[in-house]
Amino acid sequence: MTSAQQIDTARLMKWATYASVSTAIVLILVKLVAWFITDSISILATLLDSSLDVLASLVNLFAVRHALQPADQEHRFGHGKAEALAGMGQAMFIAGSAGILLLQAIGRIIHPQEVSAGLEVGVSVMIFSMIATLLLISFQKYVIKHTNSTAIKADALHYKTDLLVNASVIVALLLTFYGWGGFDAVFGIAIAIFILYSAWVIVRESIDLLMDHELPDQERDKIGDMILNHSGVQGFHDLRTRRSGTTVFIQLHLELDASLTLSAAHAIADHVECNLASLFPDAEVIIHEDPVVVPN
Repeated sequence: MTSAQQIDTARLMKWATYASVSTAIVLILVKLVAWFITDSISILATLLDSSLDVLASLVNLFAVRHALQPADQEHRFGHGKAEALAGMGQAMFIAGSAGILLLQAIGRIIHPQEVSAGLEVGVSVMIFSMIATLLLISFQKYVIKHTNSTAIKADALHYKTDLLVNASVIVALLLTFYGWGGFDAVFGIAIAIFILYSAWVIVRESIDLLMDHELPDQERDKIGDMILNHSGVQGFHDLRTRRSGTTVFIQLHLELDASLTLSAAHAIADHVECNLASLFPDAEVIIHEDPVVVPN
């Protein structure tokens, strides 16, 4: 990756974290007003979720800044795993919000309360929240496309769940206003369960990164095809891959004709490395050249 690409990647990731924190703060303010007016447990659910979004996004912001620091004497492979740690932190925040919501919703079922006047305010706030969240997710998708950042992907995932949550709140408010008051609490429980599932998805991806899980089979197949497409390559083995933050690490043994000169073999390995860099611009590739006898 060139220095210009590194600067662009860093800038995109930082702006994504700034946008996430700013959006969450705005949503907290408007949802707080809506909750005071409506006293809806569903709106309280989204208020709690947005409050924890701020904390999670702040953790994300500092983690991304740390992950973007270049490798140093004590961290030869860089600081990319800080992103996975941020993902774990976000998952804990999200799971905590789900637990609080479950308690609130169960309490509301045991002791039902009518939703206060202000249906229009509640629905308007939820629609505003969905529009703001959609704008944020669109920007995050752009950043993910150019950086493949784990932390930004985790952040985008729980904001995607927010879209469903906000849509569910609108339905809950309408059903509660025109029907049984228990709908509000039931939707709150359903939202909490969905939030817990989202937290598990983030935890699973973060664990894979911390445990140096191999890249997906589809990406490994692309790597294999790229290697074998070079006319001077006889084969390869011991392909090992992992991801740390935005950096992909690829190691392999490249099988080359034993009759080649050292200079020629090195040139082929360099060409293969350049080809792999076209697949993963931020990759660090280590190639061990193995001589093989090619039949005449």
